[in-house]
Amino acid sequence: MSRAMQYHGWLPWGSWTLLCGSQPGCRAARCVYLCAASGPGSCFHRKILHVGGISLPRSCVRYKGGSQENRAQRSSSHHGLDHLRNVASSDAIKKHQKSLSAWFSNQPNEERQFGPSFSLDAVHVDPVIRESSLEQILKPSPDLTIQHQLQQPCRQVISLQNLFDVDACGRQVKNVVLYGTVGTGKSTLIKKMVVDWCHGLLPRFELVIPFSCEDLSYSHVPISLRRLITKKYQHLRDVVPLLGSSNLKVLFILNGLERLNLDFRLAGTELCCDANEPVPPSAIVVNLLRKYLLPEASIIVTTRPSAVHRIPGKYVGRYAEICGFSDTNLQKLYFQLRLSQPGCDGENNVASRSGEQDNLVEMLSRNLERQNQIAAACFLPSYCWLVCTTLHFLYFTRTVPPSQTLSGIYTSFLRLNFSGEVLDSTDPTKISMMKYVAKTVGKLAHEGVMSRKTSFTEEDLQQCFEVEMKTESELNQLEVFRSDVFRFFLTPCVQPGKEHTFVFTIPAMQEYLAALYVVLGEKKTLVQKVGKEVSEIIGKVSEDAAVVLSIISKVLPLRFLPVLFNLLKMFPRFFSRLSGKGRDTIARTMAEELFKEEDYYNDDVLDQINSSILGVEGPMRHPDEAADDEVFELFPIFMGGILSRRNRAILEQLGCSIKNLAAFEIAKAMKKTVIRNSRKGLPPSELMDYLFFLHEFQNERFTAEAIRSLRTVNLSSVKMTPLKCSVLASVMGSKSHEVEELNLTSCNLDTGSLRTLFPVLLRCKFLHLQLNSLGPDACKEIRDLLLHDKCAVSNLRLGNNPIGEQGAQYLAEALAGNRSLTHLSLLHTALGDRGVELIAQHLAENQQLQELNLGYNSLTDRAALHVVEVAKKHATLDKVHLYFNDISEDGKRALDSLRMDRDGVRALVFLTAGTDVSDYWSSILNVVHKNLPFWDRERVRQHLTIILQDLESSRRQTVNPWRKAKFLRVESEVKKMLGKLQHGTL
Repeated sequence: MSRAMQYHGWLPWGSWTLLCGSQPGCRAARCVYLCAASGPGSCFHRKILHVGGISLPRSCVRYKGGSQENRAQRSSSHHGLDHLRNVASSDAIKKHQKSLSAWFSNQPNEERQFGPSFSLDAVHVDPVIRESSLEQILKPSPDLTIQHQLQQPCRQVISLQNLFDVDACGRQVKNVVLYGTVGTGKSTLIKKMVVDWCHGLLPRFELVIPFSCEDLSYSHVPISLRRLITKKYQHLRDVVPLLGSSNLKVLFILNGLERLNLDFRLAGTELCCDANEPVPPSAIVVNLLRKYLLPEASIIVTTRPSAVHRIPGKYVGRYAEICGFSDTNLQKLYFQLRLSQPGCDGENNVASRSGEQDNLVEMLSRNLERQNQIAAACFLPSYCWLVCTTLHFLYFTRTVPPSQTLSGIYTSFLRLNFSGEVLDSTDPTKISMMKYVAKTVGKLAHEGVMSRKTSFTEEDLQQCFEVEMKTESELNQLEVFRSDVFRFFLTPCVQPGKEHTFVFTIPAMQEYLAALYVVLGEKKTLVQKVGKEVSEIIGKVSEDAAVVLSIISKVLPLRFLPVLFNLLKMFPRFFSRLSGKGRDTIARTMAEELFKEEDYYNDDVLDQINSSILGVEGPMRHPDEAADDEVFELFPIFMGGILSRRNRAILEQLGCSIKNLAAFEIAKAMKKTVIRNSRKGLPPSELMDYLFFLHEFQNERFTAEAIRSLRTVNLSSVKMTPLKCSVLASVMGSKSHEVEELNLTSCNLDTGSLRTLFPVLLRCKFLHLQLNSLGPDACKEIRDLLLHDKCAVSNLRLGNNPIGEQGAQYLAEALAGNRSLTHLSLLHTALGDRGVELIAQHLAENQQLQELNLGYNSLTDRAALHVVEVAKKHATLDKVHLYFNDISEDGKRALDSLRMDRDGVRALVFLTAGTDVSDYWSSILNVVHKNLPFWDRERVRQHLTIILQDLESSRRQTVNPWRKAKFLRVESEVKKMLGKLQHGTL
């Protein structure tokens, strides 16, 4: 019977909804990170071993010798017990523990971004483990929804330390099968188990010997068990001879049994009870599980569900399923432990660090409590890791190394879960699991992106996965995928009314897999698919035909033979050109998706990811309310990120090969599409997405050419987090590229942001930093910027920032030494008289400043007149803005008397200039209109009332009808603004 037919009995064909039913449903809130279990009783029940149809007691199959050896063993039991105690405390086992602890405590490279404090000892939450049976494994669950599972009562939960307790019949358990789908935490749990034993927290066993079944699968040379142990663990040379001859309590760990092809038939694997006899590694595993080899040893096997049946049920004492974090309390605990670790954000400020981390945990907890889709995703501990990694990337990244990208995080996440894994080790094609996912799930993801769809029905899944199945091998592969991998990528939707549809576990995963599907070239037309197969056939035939034709041409000099041969060669060349067109299509798709006009005014992609994890604060959407259109702006960014050299190297390990030539040709085609489209004016959020795309692409030559035409960078109102600042600095970091204008108005900048952006700010001519809450500390960074010998800033706007007197001191020092600044705006910066006097003291040392805006700074007559007197002596300063200050009528008259031709400076105080309207009245009103949302409205109303009175007084004093008309026009503008201000419509 084929394995497909075996699966058919327990997983009905075509029923995808049954897959979600085996999602764990227990609500047992448990956290075990350093846990000790009391040892079991010393009484071992005698067990009968069935071999070849004959029932043999355990004592009979342990040694070939029979009863004399058993009597000899019993006579030396006391001596063996004493020797056992010596072995347990020997240097060999201590060295073994030290070696295992170092090896299993070593975290992957992806973990190091969280700092050295993140280890199994520091951060670990045990997943829920549910005792199961072979009948339950083979019988699909009828539960269809996540909500139904969450309401299930807790049943048959068992802890890791109790796996080897006696079973329901009172028999001692020796063999345990621990199974779970991809991402449930099997490997991490085993690592924690080994580390606990190394630290003395698993006293039940005196020796633990872990084996990787992947490692064993690569070796087919016969080897004895004792030689295998000493080969992997040299420290156990003195301990291995005692195996089987003492009462040493040994635990063998066999991790990843699905990698091994085991044959428990006597015809396939002969019996072997001699630990010194060389046999294939798979035979060692089979005989250990049969209890024919080292029958007193305990064994724990980890495997995926599809491989559970490879071990006959009679050799298994207990089945246990790893259910992941089936309770949101476990998820919250994991996030709290992970995000609250010291050093998580790389900052030394403990108070601010703790506050931001606590806020993240609180927002994440609230989102989980809403039964949001993220709670369904975090059933799998792997996705909890991904959530924490993404939040760390979004919030705690102060500088972005070239290797740290969002697509890199997702690629590494897949490597952690699928590295080196084939979908089915028994299948001759040996297709990698990730390659199969890219071809099937990637197709579903891409169709969803193209049709703006995130939820999929069972019919959608059937059409995607089953429509092209032709062979028995494909059917087997599909069944393994449904059993082991399906729930890693797709989960039931929790949205009311869509409970029987599926969504991607994490929204961004759909876009990543869609991008991978396209970049790998899996999206082919029928002509391309047929053409590739025909090209390969003709290419092979032409090689053989060349030999035949060369022989025939010597015997029969027929002129048409060379022509026929050239025709055979022509088709592969034609197909290679067709493939080149396919790469142009990839580049064109990337450009079209990156610059979709309907997405122009969405949040940037980093804010979208943040919202998908932490949720959106505010009232929840009513079920009957129409949903917003789905946004897939990460899709083209992931396409670029996957093409980076580092991600291609990781994908190569996963069996998804992207050749260097293909990546080069796609990048070449992108220059015609992406760069050309980027020259159009982009809204701030879309421009941030474009910069993030260039960062993800990690192609320096392409980026340099792309930003060459990017002279004006407008990111106003984009919340510039440390990550976004780092991305901007990384992309615009070329020292040869000058930026004409950089607009960072209302971007939540702080001192750290200015420090990160320093190399970019240095090359900007027009720099907008208004509305950023920049205080004195930030002014210190601005001072250093302006005093730099390579500073190119000529126009600096710092309006609406709380600079204050101390900040004014730093800016005054900057003015004294700067050689590039010509325009400086300090509008509404809380300078006061003292701050302006500090600036006036250093103005004489400046030789380039032409315009200074000191409006709305609570200046009195003394400070205003003083700064104007200094400006009159300045070589280049010809305009000083002083409107919306506390200047009296006498001060106004004194300032009105200034004339450009005589005094060399013009002071802009009111909308009038004597008996005429000021030439700058519209500029002043525009400034008021733009800044009104950020100013004190009552104070603005008072100033506008004074301005209106001044306009009316000046109009009455003039007899010129033309001037009267100008006054009336300006008065109407001021009255209109006052009316809107009073009605709250401005």
